[in-house]
Amino acid sequence: MKAALVKEAGAIPVYTDFAEPANLAGADGIARIRVVASALSHVTKSRASGKHYSSSGTLPFVPGMDGTGVREDGTRVYFVMPEAPFGGMAEHCLVEEARCIPLPAELDDVTAAAIAIPGMSSWAALVERAKLVKGETVLVNGATGVSGRLAVQVAKYLGAGKVIATGRNAEALHSLRELGADVTINLMQDEQALETAFRQQFQQGIDIVLDYLWGPSAELLLVAGAKAAPEAVPVRFIQIGSVSSATITLPSAALRSSSIELLGSGIGSVPLPRILDAIAQLFKAAVPGGFKIATKPVPLSEVEQHWTGDDSALRTVFTTGFRP
Repeated sequence: MKAALVKEAGAIPVYTDFAEPANLAGADGIARIRVVASALSHVTKSRASGKHYSSSGTLPFVPGMDGTGVREDGTRVYFVMPEAPFGGMAEHCLVEEARCIPLPAELDDVTAAAIAIPGMSSWAALVERAKLVKGETVLVNGATGVSGRLAVQVAKYLGAGKVIATGRNAEALHSLRELGADVTINLMQDEQALETAFRQQFQQGIDIVLDYLWGPSAELLLVAGAKAAPEAVPVRFIQIGSVSSATITLPSAALRSSSIELLGSGIGSVPLPRILDAIAQLFKAAVPGGFKIATKPVPLSEVEQHWTGDDSALRTVFTTGFRP
């Protein structure tokens, strides 16, 4: 079969022939999937480079931690975490049946492949970790990327009364108003002005922070929250991504002097069955909720040309050419 193949750690995948997985459908709960589409997410890139904490380290292997396709019984499904060395960026892969989710008829394969991981990141964070209560205020730090834009929409859909969006791109921030953002904060302000803007919002009340950036903006948010949030009123700070930096400097007093609850959300902090449930609920809500995500379908044969492209504004989705 044709597949994208990582031959060396950190190397860009090449489009080549790879041994097709055996027909093991039904054996030991394994499903054989005829792949339609697989998205190029930050997690997929990180796992392919061997840097992600969930990477297997086996070489060579097919990248793609998830995708959409068709089971041998004809059921359209979304799948996640295929059996190594078979990833989603190939014509076929093997996946545990428990990791396959039937797709709603109205949701197309490319959109489903694109929206699953970034949409799940906020859905799981809000439902599983933050325990969002309708009417609460949610701040999305890093809302102009694919995941952040979906986080604004998901927060509103799940009942947030007010959504605050931060980002560096003024035009992208403005467009978030149409997606449900009530307040936008440009991260390109000088540090003093930015901290003042954060403190003003905390004084008015922020219940949940979804952080996709970490780094300097997260530091300022935590300090501003410690100084300005109402005393003894919990602020659930949910760390999801580290686009800006993998580390921060956090004064210990920021936690001792406040009711900030610092949590993470992702593979490991949320059990896989609950992550799958979050994705299933996301799929059911995607069309009736009018969730918008920009996608760029690309033939899998062009994986080498598009692997390093910037996908912060839209999601590259590799397609095999198979049509259910």
